[in-house]
Amino acid sequence: MNDIHLTGDKLPLFNSDLRQQIDDWMAKYPIDQKQSALIPSLHILQEANEGWLSEDVMRALAAYLDIPAISVFEVATFYSMFELSPVGKNKINICTNISCQLNGSEEIVAHFKQRLGIGLGETTDDGKIMLKEVECLGACCGAPMMQVNRDYHENLTADKVDQILGELE
Repeated sequence: MNDIHLTGDKLPLFNSDLRQQIDDWMAKYPIDQKQSALIPSLHILQEANEGWLSEDVMRALAAYLDIPAISVFEVATFYSMFELSPVGKNKINICTNISCQLNGSEEIVAHFKQRLGIGLGETTDDGKIMLKEVECLGACCGAPMMQVNRDYHENLTADKVDQILGELE
């Protein structure tokens, strides 16, 4: 396996623990299909890099998996779960697709703007919360809904949003 020595501002891009986690995923696939571990590897590296993927991290992963860098960039830019710039400590994805919109997501977005003082695609000044608009998160029966980090919250109201935010602050 390649030993990559790129370093970032805050952590080695590939320390031995990260390499082991990626190797564990690669071991689940045929030896000539290392690229199959791309999505879980991106998750691992994003979590280790304060919630986002830098270009250096993606290039290092491409070298480690022995695939073209463009293949990593294509996947990272396609999926909304990957961030390509620094984000807040807590990422809030608000669904604004048709079911959520019909059930009040616009009011929920307006409440967030009023409560946090930020709009969609912005991060609070203290870096605690990033607010992001996303398409369907697959929970239409519980519209309007949002995802806070990895947790889904459905049937949102302003009061429920305030309760959730209180738990984050």
